[in-house]
Amino acid sequence: MIARLRRAIRLQPLPIIAGFATLALIVGARAVLVESQRANRAAARDTIEYQEQLSGLLSLAQDAESGERGYLLTGEKSYLEPYRRAVEAIPGQLARIDSATAPDDQIAQQIGHIKAALSKQQAELAETIALYDRGDAAKALQLVRSGQGKSAMDDIRASMDTIRRIGAAAVAARDEHTDQVEAWLRIGSLAALLGIFLLGVYTIRQSRRRFREVVVAQEELMRKNIELGNEIQTREKAESQIRQMQKMEAVGQLTGGIAHDFNNMLAVILSAMNLAQRKLKRGEHDIEKLVEAATDAASRAANLTSRLLAFSRLQPLAPQVVDTNRLLTGMSDLLRRALGEGISIETVLAGGLWKIHADPNQLENAILNLAVNARDAMENDGKLTIETVNSHLDEAYASTHADVAPGQYVMIAVTDTGAGMSPEIITRAFEPFFTTKPVSKGTGLGLSQVFGFVKQSGGHVKIYSEPGEGTTIKIYLPRFFGPGEPAAPAGREKSAVKITETILVVEDDARVRASTTDVMRELGYTVIHAASGQEALQKLAATPGIALLFTDIVMPVMNGRKLAEEALARKPGLKVVFTTGFTRNAVVHNGVLDHDVHFLAKPFTIEQLAAKLREVLDTK
Repeated sequence: MIARLRRAIRLQPLPIIAGFATLALIVGARAVLVESQRANRAAARDTIEYQEQLSGLLSLAQDAESGERGYLLTGEKSYLEPYRRAVEAIPGQLARIDSATAPDDQIAQQIGHIKAALSKQQAELAETIALYDRGDAAKALQLVRSGQGKSAMDDIRASMDTIRRIGAAAVAARDEHTDQVEAWLRIGSLAALLGIFLLGVYTIRQSRRRFREVVVAQEELMRKNIELGNEIQTREKAESQIRQMQKMEAVGQLTGGIAHDFNNMLAVILSAMNLAQRKLKRGEHDIEKLVEAATDAASRAANLTSRLLAFSRLQPLAPQVVDTNRLLTGMSDLLRRALGEGISIETVLAGGLWKIHADPNQLENAILNLAVNARDAMENDGKLTIETVNSHLDEAYASTHADVAPGQYVMIAVTDTGAGMSPEIITRAFEPFFTTKPVSKGTGLGLSQVFGFVKQSGGHVKIYSEPGEGTTIKIYLPRFFGPGEPAAPAGREKSAVKITETILVVEDDARVRASTTDVMRELGYTVIHAASGQEALQKLAATPGIALLFTDIVMPVMNGRKLAEEALARKPGLKVVFTTGFTRNAVVHNGVLDHDVHFLAKPFTIEQLAAKLREVLDTK
């Protein structure tokens, strides 16, 4: 009896141990199921991201095709921009897809099909564009109609659909397996609970308590997730508001700078003209200083407009093949006059320097701006070094600098021994109207003009500086690979040709038309003027001796470009000079003047007008 009692006492804990073991098994199985569900969700997210990458690749292929079709239909180069962006982005997208592709033979095979079809599609697009560029539009369209590109796109879509089906099947299989495990676990849990019920109320209460804790934890997790989502939305809204405020602050700074400088210049002009009027009414003729002051203010206002257009990358450029070393050598006298005797200048010119394709006048202005800034930083006492070298910006550099394309560049470095810049100043150095100089020493547009010109020319500009260690500003301009000899510096000798030509001036603004006509007559030309394109064509037909058409570009009904085309069709050999204050198209595309276009930006001086007219009229 005692032995049985002892044995019962020894066996008494066994059901409890078995019950807790069963409970532990259930909890463990639940944990495995939860982890399996998490893995399934992660796999589903990976599948969705993978599908999105494939969709992005398909979108790039469609963008390339749309750009090519638009170019073939219109002949406008701007339609090729989506094509170029897509062609540049496709290799990177393929690399991302390859890195995310699971080691699955079926998917890898379909990816291989996509790559092959994509290669065929890109080859077909490139070939049609090349044919069109060579003037064989019929053959290009024939190639489009052959259906090669459509067949390649159909293959791409078919392979992507196959990959989607494979991914969907895998997700469904994982879900089905998880459902089966959960069903068996539910049955086992019920059976185990029936067994555990025999352990008594305590075990049941403990189980219920634990279950309630799990529910509470899930509800708490859901609440935390909701709070986190709300916090993310609030933060995104706040960041959006901050970005908008920064934009408005930048616009306000730009507007304020423009208003300040223009109001100062207009104040000088108005004051000088009012004083001149008063003196003339009194019979006094000593107004030369007043006229000079007004002219100087107007010139500075025109220069301000030019610099703002340069910063906005909207100035009309006339790029040529440029030998940078020759250009810098030709600037030596100009630099010495601008910098003064207190600044020593050293040039380090690389041998075998590559050619670039840029506007030489704007490049000279950029270098001069950097040199003048360096002079001011050195307070007219120091050393300026200008260096040229062939440079290569690799993928690693381009990945850390926005808007930089990897490739070969000609680098022009301007180094001074001045006070240097702090990191805070470097970050704002290219902002328009930002300057550390005294009010009377600078407008804050020099570096912004350099920045705009370099970016519009497809280049890159970088500042290296530390306080007390001087500053180096490096300009990178793309290497020119095409044929052509560098343009020789323009001669400055005045022509002694006797002026006998007749010029037709077309301008819709009566005041500008009158002033332009008076200036040309002052130069000795016979001038006929018109207020519209239709009137100009009538006077061209009525006056056979017209040698040159001087027309504004922006005019109602018929703009200057259309007028010039119609005039040349009626009178081949007619010389044409375009003028305007600003235009985005007509004779300027992507910031570059069209080929063989003669252009004179408003406002212009008498000397600039005289030089341009003789340059065009004397052209054979």
